[in-house]
Amino acid sequence: MSWILQNLWLIPVLPLLAAGISALLKRPNRSLAAGLAIGSMGASFLLSCAAFVETLGKHGAASRQVFNFDWFALGDTVVRLGWVLDPLTAAMVVMITFVGSLIFIFSVGYMSHDENFTRFFCFLSLFAAAMLGLIIANNLLLLFMCWELVGLASYLLIGFWFHKPSAAAAAKKAFITTRIGDVFFFLGIVWLYSETGTLLFYDSGRGCLEQDALAKMVAHTTIGGLAASSAIGLLLFCGAIGKSGQLPLHVWLPDAMEGPTPVSALIHAATMVAAGVFMLCRIFFILDIPGSHALEIIAWIGGFTALLAALMALQQNDIKRILAYSTLSQLGYMVMAVGLHAPGPAMFHLTTHAAFKALLFLGAGSVIYACHHEQNIWKMGGLREAMPRTWWTFRWGTLALCGVWPFAGFFSKDAILAAALEHKNIPLFVLGVFVAGLTTFYMSRLVLVAFCGNARSEEASHAHESPGVMTWPLVVLAVPTLLAGAIGLDAYIAKALPSEHPPLNEGFWQNLFTPFNHNILAAGFGLLAVVAGYKLARALYVNADRDSLPEKIGVLAKLARDRFYFDELYEWFISVTQETLAKVADWFDRWIVAGFLVRGTHGTTELVGRALRLVQTGSLQTYAFLFAAGVVLVLAWQLLGKGGGH
Repeated sequence: MSWILQNLWLIPVLPLLAAGISALLKRPNRSLAAGLAIGSMGASFLLSCAAFVETLGKHGAASRQVFNFDWFALGDTVVRLGWVLDPLTAAMVVMITFVGSLIFIFSVGYMSHDENFTRFFCFLSLFAAAMLGLIIANNLLLLFMCWELVGLASYLLIGFWFHKPSAAAAAKKAFITTRIGDVFFFLGIVWLYSETGTLLFYDSGRGCLEQDALAKMVAHTTIGGLAASSAIGLLLFCGAIGKSGQLPLHVWLPDAMEGPTPVSALIHAATMVAAGVFMLCRIFFILDIPGSHALEIIAWIGGFTALLAALMALQQNDIKRILAYSTLSQLGYMVMAVGLHAPGPAMFHLTTHAAFKALLFLGAGSVIYACHHEQNIWKMGGLREAMPRTWWTFRWGTLALCGVWPFAGFFSKDAILAAALEHKNIPLFVLGVFVAGLTTFYMSRLVLVAFCGNARSEEASHAHESPGVMTWPLVVLAVPTLLAGAIGLDAYIAKALPSEHPPLNEGFWQNLFTPFNHNILAAGFGLLAVVAGYKLARALYVNADRDSLPEKIGVLAKLARDRFYFDELYEWFISVTQETLAKVADWFDRWIVAGFLVRGTHGTTELVGRALRLVQTGSLQTYAFLFAAGVVLVLAWQLLGKGGGH
């Protein structure tokens, strides 16, 4: 057993210790809180790199190491926990600690004037610890505990500025919405345990992701002949729907922008929203059962999420909300890839997306900071001259998100489109290409309006470049934004996941052209969509002072701006449901509880009491008469009874 496997638990525990120490400080200490948070993430990053090196050069089962231990015993039942080290784990912990460290450093500048600076870094460390614990878990129960801790930490961070009613409401909305998915997630965990007797993923052939357990679940069918594995997989997928913002539980994610911008970068790039996709890839063996329709359902939910979120982004004017809907759309791509039997491309896109989306969110934070917290892109303009470092790095992030070769997003998005073609799912391929065009359109709109042209407000005209502590993390993130697609990351991740055609790592220069050699249609149509989206955006928004798109697409623009009325629909549904339940409860209380139980019991008791009062007169003559009458009745009954017997 390697030393890094034995000490893998330190990766999440170090940020957890930083959070605990920050919480116990006698009084706010900005330097110590920031130093603890950044130092712990830096140390976890070094350990993550060691874990990554440990998995290099190994293939198949040899690339996976597990460490399991007994947690507690309850009678004859022993609950065991553990952690797993494989390429999936290693890639994720490196990505989270790398991106997280840069976000932490950026936060020092962005939150420098906030009076709750120490508390902010405490919450950041807690969030990072929970997410890292989720990644290394070799047990679905341990994963679920960290999963819920991620939900708690996100609630604290989204509502960090709780004095703003909108932030407090957004935090509650995120917490409650994700709990809906988590209820079904927990039911899936319980069902999985009842079928397999274990929640360990890997346990020397006895784990719930190993062959014996999978065969047992396939053999057991449920309603409509659905295999237990498929039903369990769909219940677990509900958890991913909540955490990764898929339809219909996507409504919380855009509102989460009410938190500080570093929170948006952390949650919407590398951590919380990635948890759902990671979990689906981890349990992919449960989902990938021959004859199961679970993956088909997952693919279409992901596809529709990608499309609707991209349409919603077309008419958003808040720079962070545009990026939030972009995140929703890209998560839809990843979930669609899982449904297309391509967990490798899903994880590949997750890791590249983490780099360039964190870059975009931090770039947006730099813009907001320079514009005195103005977030409306139509009140910006001319920022590329005032903020050259932010401009160039934001531009690189945009090119990666749009899928322009040779930036990282091109390679991972192309892998998903190629998977759709390989599985002959033409509708999802067309949908994916169309969403790629929409992505280029709304991101070009953002860049042309916010950075180009002339300043449209006092804040924009006086904007200047952000401090180095905020811009250097952008420069560092720009490196993987450009290079991550061609370094063979997809081939490395594929070693831990089932793949029909595992990609080969042929070297950086060969990998640059692999998409064109692998599937020219996917690469070609993807690039055509980028060109079309950019040309259309340029025609509408170069030197524009207002948005002319609503005039051209009419009612669709209003639907997109109002987010297709999902929030209003849910508000109506909850109102109607609550009103109906209130009326039913009122009827039950009025007629059953108060009427039948309370008044019925009272009336019966009163009637019996009145009858008994007629007997209790206090008169000896009455008592004697009743006694004599009783004796006569008894004798008469005896005589009549005996007569009936003869």
